[in-house]
This record gives sequence, C-alpha cells and structure tokens, in this order.
Amino acid sequence: MSDMRAQRSMRRPADSRRRAFSLRIARSAFLSAAVLRAATVLGAASLYTMPVFGQTPPLDSAAAEAARLVALADLSAEWGEGVEAAIERAYRACFRTYLVGGRVMTLRLPFAENLERSELAASDLAVVGGGKSDPREIWASIDVLLAGKDFADYVAALSDGREKLIRFDLAARAWKSDLTRLAIERARTGLYQGLPHEPAVLVEGRAVRPEDVYNYLYCVGRVGIDCSGLVWHVLRTVAAEGGFDLERHFRSLPASSGGIPRKGPLGLYVGTWFFDPRSGRTRKVSDAIGDLLPGDIILFRGEDGSFLHSAVIQSIDFSTGRLRYLQSTDESPEAERGVHESFILFDPAHPEARLSDPALHWLQRRGATFAGEPEPAFRDDGERYRAYAEAGSGVVVRLKALERTIEKLRKRRGPPGFATTAPRGR
Repeated sequence: MSDMRAQRSMRRPADSRRRAFSLRIARSAFLSAAVLRAATVLGAASLYTMPVFGQTPPLDSAAAEAARLVALADLSAEWGEGVEAAIERAYRACFRTYLVGGRVMTLRLPFAENLERSELAASDLAVVGGGKSDPREIWASIDVLLAGKDFADYVAALSDGREKLIRFDLAARAWKSDLTRLAIERARTGLYQGLPHEPAVLVEGRAVRPEDVYNYLYCVGRVGIDCSGLVWHVLRTVAAEGGFDLERHFRSLPASSGGIPRKGPLGLYVGTWFFDPRSGRTRKVSDAIGDLLPGDIILFRGEDGSFLHSAVIQSIDFSTGRLRYLQSTDESPEAERGVHESFILFDPAHPEARLSDPALHWLQRRGATFAGEPEPAFRDDGERYRAYAEAGSGVVVRLKALERTIEKLRKRRGPPGFATTAPRGR
C-alpha cells in the first residue's frame, strides 16, 4: 500500500525472496558470549540493552545467529563500495535483532499506514512521525515499546499454551485476548473476526514470533515507515555517501523549483507524489532494464491514475538477470510485511525488455495484511505495475538532484561478480 489512504483501504500487496539483514543485536546478560562477540564485530555503537522475556536461547542457536550477523557485517564483501552498497546500508538500517521471549529474532521496520484504516474508527489513525521518520528515531521508539510492561504481558499471552484471538484496537492503541470458543472456531473456518481498525489474529499460544511483534508495533505502537519514507531514507543515505545533503538542498529551493519549506515535519512534504515527474524534481526514464540504474524510483499507479506507491532499485545484475528493489508495504505475505526486498528476473540476453513486459518474472507476491482480510487487487507487483494502462501504468523516475552523486558513486568498486551495465550492442 503506501500513500493509498484515499483508496482501497483494505486491499494490500506482495511476496519474494529475501534475507533478513541486521547490523544491530540486543545486548543482555542472557545472550551467549558468541552473540556478544558478534555484536562487537558489528560495532560498539550498535549495542544497546533490551529487556529479555522467557528462557535463554540454546547456545547453538545463539552461535548460529552470531555467525550470520558477522557475515552480514562485511557489507563491502557482497556489495562493493559504490551506490549499491550505499543503498544496502540504508536498507540494513531498517532491521535490528532483539531477544524476545527467549528467542533471538530479527525485526524489520513496520509499514506505517496513515489513516488508511480510519473509515470505521472514531478518530484519525495517524502514525508517529507520519511514516517519514529516520529509522534511528523509529527504533528508539520501538526500544521503549518493547521494554514496557504492556509488551511483556503481550508476550506472556502468546506463550501461555492456550489458543486464542488477539484483538487489536488501533484507535485505543491496545490489545486483548479473546478465549471465546465460538470466535476461535469461526476464525479457524476462515471467517474473519476483525474490522479494519480492529484487526483480529488467531494465535496458538506456543511462542512469540517476529510476525507477532510486528502486529504489536503496527497496531499498538503505531510506528513505522511508509513507502515514500523508505525511498527518501534510501536516497538521503546515498546522497550523504557522496557528500551531498539532500534535505538541505530541497529546503533551500523555492517552492516554484520543487523546494519544501525550511521548517516543519518532513512527512508533510515528502509523499509518493513528491517523486511525480510533473513536480519537476524527477524525470521519467525509459523502463527498459538496460536503461535503469540503482537509485531509480519505481512508481505504481492507483485507480484514479495518480501514483500511490513507490519503491527504489538497489541493484541490477546483467550477468544473472536479476533486479533487486526495496519497498515498504503491508500488502505482502505475513513474514514480509514492512520493509523488504523484492526481485525481478529477466533474460540477460535481452536487456531491452521493459518492466511492463509480461514476460518478466516479478517474484514479489501480494497478500492481505492480516489473515482473513480481503486480498489485494493484484497477485504480484508485475500486475500492479502494468495496471491502469489508460493512465500510463507504472513508470520509473530519477531524482534530478541526485544524478551527479549517483554517477560519482558508480565509479567506485561495485558488487563483486556483478555485471552492472547492459551488454553493448543490445
């Protein structure tokens, strides 16, 4: 979804391959020495104290998690030192590892839905920071939420061995357990027991999962980052890597030149519409695979023809035929809701193929935010990109202010083993 607050509030997207990246790990007395050594490798600045609920995880599982984190810490080994690495660094800032309920789990920033579930609520359901906050600020809020007694009670309820419905109230930012057998039986048959502003989730009571933490942060915490907030975060990180302050640049421009006010919350001014080529800030580029670059923005249209969702290209490998893009959405399989990576597979021998070509394989599937809610209008991102042809379907744009910086970063060492340019003569 993204900036879809005026449309299809209950239709949501997506699926794909992924790896849960994290540069940070929770520190506590219960963590094994192996995990603490991994945290040291990842950097002292990334260590912080988190409350621990439940039993200490087995040493072998902690060691395995530590090994994974150490491998992920060497970003340049996989992505080089250019624009792909800068974008990957921004992406990894959207993941952190915690110890919850005795389990080491990597969490992703939730999708920030703003007002999209407000139809039946008695009040607006805005998200803290409008979905545009810096990931560090969002994680600081999440740290407080996960350290609270309410979350401890929530974890206990999900670990008490009893099947139940967890009913959330977005307006009250609250949850409660429902042990009513009739409600549970109805949920088992697939009859959804919730409302847009009061989601209901059937749980077995065996243990807390990352998906359960996501539900709490999404419904009770009301924190996260929306699609355009993620794109802006990525582009700002790329700009900083090249010594360019993107926010200062746009705040210094007059409104007639695409500038934004010098004061006031950034979330009021940077939505998917911000990247519309008609704004003058971006320019539309060919969506042929061979013409695309890391940092290009993919815009998806809605029913009214306006752009309602945005994603950013992280890398294109012309040797294997794989394009990787990043997005934040809650229209995805349960485990992928929030910030996640997505892929498009193409024939390396035909870089002239366009994103609108049905022959391309968009791996990102779409799905309902909560099991039982209406499925989204399209099965995958490819269908969504090709939709609304009468309005022009999806497009790819390039932020003008960032073109020189990206060109400079592309001269640095790229991802090892990648062919980052299309074959000549194609």
